Amino acid sequence: MKAIRRFTVRTVLPDSLGALEELATNLRWSWHLPTRELFEFISPEMWESSEHDPIALLGEIEPDRLAELAGNGEFVARANALRDDLHRYLGEPRWYQQSCSSDAPKAIGYFSPEFGIAAALPQYSGGLGILAGDHLKSASDLGVPIIGVGLFYRSGYFAQSISPDGWQEEAYPVLDPDGLPLSVLRHPDGTAAQVALALPGGGALYARIWQVAVGRIPLLLLDTDIPENDDAMRSVTDRLYGGGGEHRLLQELLLGIGGVRAIKLLSELTDTEVPELFHTNEGHAGFLGLERISDLIGEGLSFNEALQVVRAGTVFTTHTPVPAGIDRFDSALIEQYFSTDLLPGVDVGDVLALGAENYDGGTPNTFNMAVMGLRLGQRANGVSRLHGEVSRGMFGALWPGFDNVDVPITSVTNGVHAPTWTDPSLVALAEERLGTSDTTLADWSSPAVGDGDLWRVRNGMRAQLVKDARHRVAKAWGVQNPGVGDPAWVADMLDPEVLTIGFARRVPTYKRLTLMLHDPERLRSILLDPERPVQIVIAGKSHPADDEGKRLIQRLVEFAQEPDVRKRMVFLPNYDIGMAQLLYPGTDVWLNNPLRPLEACGTSGMKAALNGSLNLSILDGWWAEFYDQENGWAIPSADSAGDAAERDKLEADSLYDLIEHQIAPRFYDRNAEGVPVRWVEAIRHTLKTLSPELSADRMVREYVERLYLPAAAAARTISADAFAPARALAEWKTKVTAAWPRISVSHVESGGVDAVPQVGDELQVRAHVNIDGLSPDDVAVEVVYGRAREGDQLENPERVELVATKGTGNPVQFAGTVVLSRAGSFGYNVRVVPRHPLLASPAELGLITVAN
Repeated sequence: MKAIRRFTVRTVLPDSLGALEELATNLRWSWHLPTRELFEFISPEMWESSEHDPIALLGEIEPDRLAELAGNGEFVARANALRDDLHRYLGEPRWYQQSCSSDAPKAIGYFSPEFGIAAALPQYSGGLGILAGDHLKSASDLGVPIIGVGLFYRSGYFAQSISPDGWQEEAYPVLDPDGLPLSVLRHPDGTAAQVALALPGGGALYARIWQVAVGRIPLLLLDTDIPENDDAMRSVTDRLYGGGGEHRLLQELLLGIGGVRAIKLLSELTDTEVPELFHTNEGHAGFLGLERISDLIGEGLSFNEALQVVRAGTVFTTHTPVPAGIDRFDSALIEQYFSTDLLPGVDVGDVLALGAENYDGGTPNTFNMAVMGLRLGQRANGVSRLHGEVSRGMFGALWPGFDNVDVPITSVTNGVHAPTWTDPSLVALAEERLGTSDTTLADWSSPAVGDGDLWRVRNGMRAQLVKDARHRVAKAWGVQNPGVGDPAWVADMLDPEVLTIGFARRVPTYKRLTLMLHDPERLRSILLDPERPVQIVIAGKSHPADDEGKRLIQRLVEFAQEPDVRKRMVFLPNYDIGMAQLLYPGTDVWLNNPLRPLEACGTSGMKAALNGSLNLSILDGWWAEFYDQENGWAIPSADSAGDAAERDKLEADSLYDLIEHQIAPRFYDRNAEGVPVRWVEAIRHTLKTLSPELSADRMVREYVERLYLPAAAAARTISADAFAPARALAEWKTKVTAAWPRISVSHVESGGVDAVPQVGDELQVRAHVNIDGLSPDDVAVEVVYGRAREGDQLENPERVELVATKGTGNPVQFAGTVVLSRAGSFGYNVRVVPRHPLLASPAELGLITVAN
């Protein structure tokens, strides 16, 4: 008989074990190995069956075992010591407090639609959520005062299973928040704090606020499944990325607008500082800027004045290199929701203008969340160097007339949280031989770590993966075939001594899950090579609505189930954090073969590299910037192929060639002790050179230094003197925008260079510029110069500003000097752009005039 309702009853711990409650409810345990080992000691079997969830473990432990532990003085002392260590960690000054000035921001709002922190809190679908979780963890370790904001999805993303015919099937198990490391934000009288959003027709959407402690970081998750809502509104936070357009819009309204209101409640009810700046992690959270504008309008600012304040204190990160990854809504739907009391003082026309695709190539009557994010954020970035370039091209139409290099989108390459993703055996090796548990700072070139030591640890990681994969396949078989024993081949599936390639990620078509199947017989020969066999472990989820992605999974599963290859190739269902923490370390080679340049970053390969795995990848995402010919292999991109089929064939053939002729021979080339010396050299090099660069600590420090601190300074400057600078900037922008159609370069003169120019000559440039209605201080007149290539395009251009020289009339003469510093072709032009001390980029207004 099935229960009609289920809930979790929390364990009442003996007083002497009170430390366990604190340790279980702060998610630092998810990356703090000594705390995890403490919980594992309670019951190794239940620790595994609970999937490493301390609260679930404590809920299942027998009272007799708790009593035994309560009387174990050594265990109690160990638990108390770890609790005291947590207290120190939460209160002590860390990198941010020690390295940043005293006026650094006291709080930073970080909004994301998903957070992947631990398998015990399944509120993530893939890379975006895992990245957000790693961002919070490293922010905690570094002492960066972030407040995270997201939604609490009652069914998370989805649980994946594979049918006997290889088709992905989805299940949505309902999560019980009482069984999760959550607490409700409450008023002093004990009632739950709530946010409310006005809806069309006079109704309202209510949400309570769950709090999660992620080390030092408070994470707020908004939940609509409460009695104050009707059934339709209770389901707003039912699933991550579930439902259609209006359902998604409601989620994003709640995340952005409701999230800012939740932070304000947190500040009122606790001693938490109000954020000085806000980081929008992808466009889903973009409405947060509109709530802030509404608050500023309430303080007496106009919309345009408030917009300047919000822009100054907003950082926007785009994660997608493909337009299909951006949320876009019909403008009529946006108008319906904002023609209400949702945002007091904000006119719906101003809202629509922020998300309008009113540029070349845009779609009329469409509201684009990424476009709104860029218009609301004065600082924006992609998530790898290549992705920054792609983003500047993708969104360049917002800044017409500017070269891609001038589009104001920079890049901060993603990183991954090393304590979460580094296998404990590698940490133990670093502690034993190198005297540190921080594998990103360890000296992996030291002779204190021998080749045999590294190879022993890598072999252990691979064996661990093989054991886990067999367990998962047997478990999936048992679900599909209840009462039938495991087939004999499962016990021999995979081999802990065989070269192991891993591939795991979401399964949209551009990531090309099945490129490895392009020539099935050649793949078969690679897998079954009698002297140098290869095995491949694969995982990944396709979006429930993506039948094409599901067909790719089906095709791969069908091949992997063929009797002759099923011991060498396996698809593991329900890819999640728990699986990933064994999969990344257990692979010798991490494979990634997307269509270049459609991989924004690809952090799975980073996690593998932190464990000494070598990468085999298309030069896309992070790999395009870090591949150095010693840390893995690059699959050549067939960009000039005639069509997609030819491209796939060429790149698949290159993949096969690399495995057959370079990777497998190097892996199986052993010395007398059985160590592949050349392979271990690459492992050592990978750990030494990539571990610091791929760390989320590096990423978060970069965000702080390059984006957060400048944004906070800009926000303070523009808000000074009761927002006087914001009012002045709004007025100035209006003036410049109105005058710009009359701005022109009427004449350019040059001289000072002989008939045969030589390196060292000085080119004197004078430009006569019509600036009717503006002053010379309102514009920057610049010589843009560089090598002139095909079509007279300037390559890697540089700029020299010209200075107004004489006259107050119109046109105004500007002059300056360019030193010819290198030989070869040379070209130049003159451009005029707006100039103001509160602009973060000359391209900010999208206004430019170029000499013809």
